[in-house]
Amino acid sequence: MSKGRIFFNASPSPTIGVEAELFTISRETYDLVPGAPHVLEAFPESPHVKEELLDCIVEVNTDICENVSAVRSDLTDKIGQVRQVADKHDLALISMGTHPFAKWKEQSVTQSLRYTNFLERMQWPVRRLIITGLHVHVGVESGEKAIAITNGMTRYIPLLIGLSANSPYFGNELTGLASTRTKIFEGLPTAGLPPILKNYSEFQKFMRTLQKANSIQSIREVWWDIRPHPGFGTVEIRVCDAVPSIEEMVNLTAFIQTLVVGLSNLYDDGAQLPILDPWIIQENKWRATRFGMDADIIMDEGGNLQNLKGAVMETIDKILPISESLQCRDEVLKLGDIVENNQSPYQRQIMQYQLENSFQDILISAIEELENGVAAEC
Repeated sequence: MSKGRIFFNASPSPTIGVEAELFTISRETYDLVPGAPHVLEAFPESPHVKEELLDCIVEVNTDICENVSAVRSDLTDKIGQVRQVADKHDLALISMGTHPFAKWKEQSVTQSLRYTNFLERMQWPVRRLIITGLHVHVGVESGEKAIAITNGMTRYIPLLIGLSANSPYFGNELTGLASTRTKIFEGLPTAGLPPILKNYSEFQKFMRTLQKANSIQSIREVWWDIRPHPGFGTVEIRVCDAVPSIEEMVNLTAFIQTLVVGLSNLYDDGAQLPILDPWIIQENKWRATRFGMDADIIMDEGGNLQNLKGAVMETIDKILPISESLQCRDEVLKLGDIVENNQSPYQRQIMQYQLENSFQDILISAIEELENGVAAEC
């Protein structure tokens, strides 16, 4: 047995796990408030309701789910339970990439050893992380396959950003970005695009080097947009902003699971997974971050372009047979409807603000979108 080996706990089937980060806000002022400690008191030692970096964020995690339908039921149930606790403390929950007017200097860091040590090491970039995301895990059979799929999924990063972008406002202003969260998160040294690695051995070497050099304390501190998760036996997609409703969380989960399974099938067939050059991946990520669904992304080394909307619709058409086999065809098609109708989350935020020039209206809508999803299943 080699020293420092990182075991990959293989998943024999493409099971799903979802992590939804939610802000806690005041029902009176709509500002962020440190509500997580109140919520966590009701869920002691729960693996499904967890603390995050800041006291104004709570993370809700599903069980291991066999399909998207199970994800929907699980998220609805667990977010519903958290909402009931929040209500008792006059708190509301919202799922947004950034809060439009909250001040980062006023947010308190969770007082756990992990986060206080992290703050001491990283300082200012950590204090600015008043952001929330949606993380989706999909089970894969081996570390080697996880690396191949991670590499292959980088092509779809701009699509995932465009579909989930939900942070056009920050610091009381329209930033000009569809996903401000993306650029804030990139301020951390171990966040952002994953390096293109040759195999799982190189991944292990990378992690051992970072730990030996005290760059990270554990693999949990490598926050790539897409990463293998050896402990869970998954590929974890972390690039998405938090989206407003449970149904949108489920739709994105369906899209992600279908993409991962499609790449997994190609890998099993011995096909070379299509990977763009790193500088194209970087540029495409920026374009989607800046322009959202109106971006033109680079398709090949010749510099040929395609509108992101067209790329999403074309991808949906290609993966529909796989989504049908996974029993999530309808959820994937709903994403296409959102794109065609210019109803991506960041677009809805901007349109809502323009009605009355009111951040409060955006937040009221966000509260209602999340609560309506819970109520629909009650």
